[in-house]
Amino acid sequence: MEEIYKEYSKIVYNYLLSLSCNSEIAEELMQETFYNAVKNINKFRNECSMKTWLCRIAKNKWIDYLKKSNISNEISIDEIEEKFILVNSFEEEFSNKENVIDLYKKIHNLDEKTREVIYLRIRADLSFKEIGEIMGETENWARVTFYRAKIKLKEEFDNE
Repeated sequence: MEEIYKEYSKIVYNYLLSLSCNSEIAEELMQETFYNAVKNINKFRNECSMKTWLCRIAKNKWIDYLKKSNISNEISIDEIEEKFILVNSFEEEFSNKENVIDLYKKIHNLDEKTREVIYLRIRADLSFKEIGEIMGETENWARVTFYRAKIKLKEEFDNE
């Protein structure tokens, strides 16, 4: 399990950070995720990748946290500015900090499912198949949702 932790902890942490925008919460939920995974490793049947399975557990831990805390998963613009950094080519298209902040403002305004697809793709670096499995949808649905969101975001930038 230590090898699994070393390989996937950063991915799970980044995913939880993208949901919570709080490093302490992300760290706590990541620990709970791996604790749950250790307890239930016998239930892992290789029907999906280990990364997908762990992210699914993490998502459930996040939902549990929201229910217990009685808060929504809305992200404030200030938190976006403080917590997000350039991490991959999607964000690198928006070359300066001001554009990155604008990008996350626009992502924040998307519906929850679309926003989660984007975060799973750009922060957790998951495949569309893995995103579909986590969201209970098809790979094609995840791919189309991401593509449409990306086009919408680019159009919004072009219109400014």
